Amino acid sequence: MADSHSRAAHHIRWALVTQHPRQSANPSPPRLGTMRLPPKSLRPLLLAALLLCAPALAPLPAFAQAQQAAVPAAPKPGTPVPAGSPLQAGPVHAQFAIYYAPRPKADPMATLRSRLAKLGDAPRLLASLPKPSEVSTPVLFANWNTTTVQQTYRAPEMEMLQRFGHGITREQAEALQGSSQALIIDFAHPSKLALSAMRKALELTLQVARDTNGFVWDEETRELFTPDEWQKRRVDSWAGGIPDIASQIVIHAYQADNKLARAITLGMGKFGLPDVVVSQFSWSMNGPMGTLVNGFAQAMVEGAQIARPGQFDLDLRTLKQGGLRDPKDKEAKGTTPARLSLVAGTWESGDPRNRLYEIGFDRYPGPDRSAQQVALLKSTFGAADDSVSRIKHNEEILAAGKLARAQLPALRDAFAKGLAPGEYILVKAPFITRSGGNEWMWVEVTGWKGDAIDGMLKNEPVEVADLHAGQMVEVSQAKVFDYMRRYADGREEGNETGKVIQRGVAGKR
Repeated sequence: MADSHSRAAHHIRWALVTQHPRQSANPSPPRLGTMRLPPKSLRPLLLAALLLCAPALAPLPAFAQAQQAAVPAAPKPGTPVPAGSPLQAGPVHAQFAIYYAPRPKADPMATLRSRLAKLGDAPRLLASLPKPSEVSTPVLFANWNTTTVQQTYRAPEMEMLQRFGHGITREQAEALQGSSQALIIDFAHPSKLALSAMRKALELTLQVARDTNGFVWDEETRELFTPDEWQKRRVDSWAGGIPDIASQIVIHAYQADNKLARAITLGMGKFGLPDVVVSQFSWSMNGPMGTLVNGFAQAMVEGAQIARPGQFDLDLRTLKQGGLRDPKDKEAKGTTPARLSLVAGTWESGDPRNRLYEIGFDRYPGPDRSAQQVALLKSTFGAADDSVSRIKHNEEILAAGKLARAQLPALRDAFAKGLAPGEYILVKAPFITRSGGNEWMWVEVTGWKGDAIDGMLKNEPVEVADLHAGQMVEVSQAKVFDYMRRYADGREEGNETGKVIQRGVAGKR
């Protein structure tokens, strides 16, 4: 069987001596063709959320407005990012809030002052935030709002809490809908102190939330936490003064207008670093794309430098922190450095108000972006075992194909109604080989109208000229032999012929 790297880049492939029964009425022996099994379960994308669209943003705090006004105009999208440190030059700003439902068990401002007095090298509490140019040491400003929370800083709605509430019970979520009191804390510090000052800010916010029995909101990542979850995810995930960045940020991924996915981080601005974007990839690539995004974000927070304008070589094996270093997880660790292209990202509605670094793939060969993506993932995470096993076409395979095809009308209806973010459908379809036979390959569906199915080819052809993995193709529903539907939670259905093939291969071992 293929090793674990196969989950990250390619589909497991097998050859089958068969001919699709719909392709010829001739009762003569079937011609030689190839057929593939579907992908093994892909490593789940390290997403904290999957969204059809990102929520609208609240107005910028005054400090952030002044900070943005002082920053030079953003570079034109597509411009190579500059060489050097990605750390911003000006001060770093972050805003957290503590909601109460219904009331705090202790005075929040008095508690904050008490905790500051006990905290070594604590930020200074100011009556108002200074101008960004005046921030030379860590400072904070706290607003104890008991009058306008419902109008200007309302707690997240129930649906959002289901996605972005950590440790929140339904009863607590319902109570938060009526919350009218919140302690809003703005932190600011020089970027050279980004890590140490942010860690103190996280710890201080936790202490005040525990002492007053509140729920912590991160304005940058748009998440709400119980104190226990805040400690687990935001405080305890540091080691050696470095955070596991995946515990500090969130990745929003959604389907763009072209039916492909776009993913973007939220939360890197808290560390004075740009947020990371990757776009135009298929949902079935979500695992390795998530690893790339988190890996690059982790490298930046660990102090990585951009050696050449628009280029960065990401070696997951050299990271000091985070789950990507797990030596038992070959896929996450990677096998060779990923040669990333980096350009200024294109801002879209709902994106964080921050610099955007977009990952590109043009340092790899291929006639189009999808082929270059496949080349990067194959080079970085390794390819599946491409050995070919030839299996006689038999009645069991034909029966399995018939069973799978019976589900296609319902699948087409489900696709038309709209799949959940992160959910996708693969169909197995024939492609004519050089010798006139058929090579059966998997296609990830991006469009389905009547008999016509549009999608992305997920296998690298062996016997078909002028096709490549990642290419957009059109196939006929009438000729589809099998399907696989993968849900956002990782469940799978279908792959009826693949199950038969696997049993046949296993029986020969």
